[in-house]
Amino acid sequence: MQRQSSRGMAAGGFFLLYLLLAVPATAPAQQDGLPDFTSIVEDQGKAVVNISTTQKVQGGGRPDLPPQFEGTPFEEFFERFFGDLPRREHETQSLGSGFIISQDGYIVTNAHVIKNATEIVVQLTNRQQHQAEVVGKDETLDVALLKVDAEDLPTVEAGDPEALSVGEWVVAIGSPFGFENSVTAGIVSAKGRSLPTDNYVNFIQTDVAVNPGNSGGPLFNLDGEVVGINAQIFSQSGGFMGLSFAIPIDVAMDAVEQIQEHGKVQRGWLGVYIQDVSPDLAESFGMDKPVGALVARVVEDSPAAESGLRSGDVIVEVNGEEVRTSGGLPPKIGRLRPGSDASLTVVRDGERQEIEVAVGSQDRARRAAEEEHPEEVLGMRVRPVAEEDRGDLGLPEGQGVQVARVTGEPARSAGVRRGDIILKLGNRTVEDPASMARLAADLPSGRVVPMLVRRGQGALFLPIRIP
Repeated sequence: MQRQSSRGMAAGGFFLLYLLLAVPATAPAQQDGLPDFTSIVEDQGKAVVNISTTQKVQGGGRPDLPPQFEGTPFEEFFERFFGDLPRREHETQSLGSGFIISQDGYIVTNAHVIKNATEIVVQLTNRQQHQAEVVGKDETLDVALLKVDAEDLPTVEAGDPEALSVGEWVVAIGSPFGFENSVTAGIVSAKGRSLPTDNYVNFIQTDVAVNPGNSGGPLFNLDGEVVGINAQIFSQSGGFMGLSFAIPIDVAMDAVEQIQEHGKVQRGWLGVYIQDVSPDLAESFGMDKPVGALVARVVEDSPAAESGLRSGDVIVEVNGEEVRTSGGLPPKIGRLRPGSDASLTVVRDGERQEIEVAVGSQDRARRAAEEEHPEEVLGMRVRPVAEEDRGDLGLPEGQGVQVARVTGEPARSAGVRRGDIILKLGNRTVEDPASMARLAADLPSGRVVPMLVRRGQGALFLPIRIP
């Protein structure tokens, strides 16, 4: 995740002294009805680490032409003066947090904390430093597993995020802005929160102060158990604004176990396009309330198609667990093992019924899509727009390509998402994957150009830098 100091109160103020009764370590003492977090910090803080990384990034080189000068005589002068000045590689440092899960040195953090790192240094609370190696990571869940060469390390204990209640106190320990072993506290302000950029995590939302450097650190309940990994904030300033989001620890540890066993995370796949159920849609489908994930389209030859799922079905439960919104379905399916069987409860024609489905592999589905549509341009794999999608969106024939997968830069930095339909690149119409590749090859290196994208029923321009 992406200083300012404050002084204490002025002299002359009143000071109140409190006498605290001794309490068990797992039950924080109370001060005037408020919890005392000192026992959690003393018992669990030793297992929280500071993580510093070194990355190599591209910088310098040719600057961008200001938009107001494009198409003017100054543009020709700019091209002659700067030419194709290469971008230089230099090193940067970043900070994050993590926590120890085993005495022999396994450490959990966020994948984005160690992204593109050429060196990772873990510092313990006793100031000892260790070089860490990456055992594995899953960028979709934003979870990474590190290993240091050490023994008899303090560890945390995992709790049950499902047992958390909205309004319950929680505590974060980490290294905001590099200030290691910093403690902040607050309450759970929501559960099961879906974010637009994360399809496979239902976050724990809190008002715990989390800032750049807290990423990867633990979120504790009042029993001193880790219930989440602090991963994101919502901010218009770059700093904490009252909303922070943690990955539930059970989701993270499931990924960790798969990394240890397989070296990667295997994710279940159903093969449906879904949307939320509005009150009007719920009424039209004969439902008492607007819940579940409405199937808008079923992918051909997918597990959903083979099981008999149809467009118009509303999935309301997966293996007996309620699906409240469309955002609640991908995490539930994603955590199922490929090849396992799942029971879906759907509402069809106003009646509830059970449908058994053999869960597919998301990796297999992605590979099949890439083999069928291998064109990779600007850090994304693109394919022709399906005819049914073209009709639904009112796109004319011979216009637009659909993003099958975002594979890297510059698409990721531009904010491209899987499913986006690219209509124009550099103000020129994109007709098919091959034409997009030609357009990208013709554009000048290093320049930022506009890219027109259809996203759902809306349209927007994204700035993308040509490598």
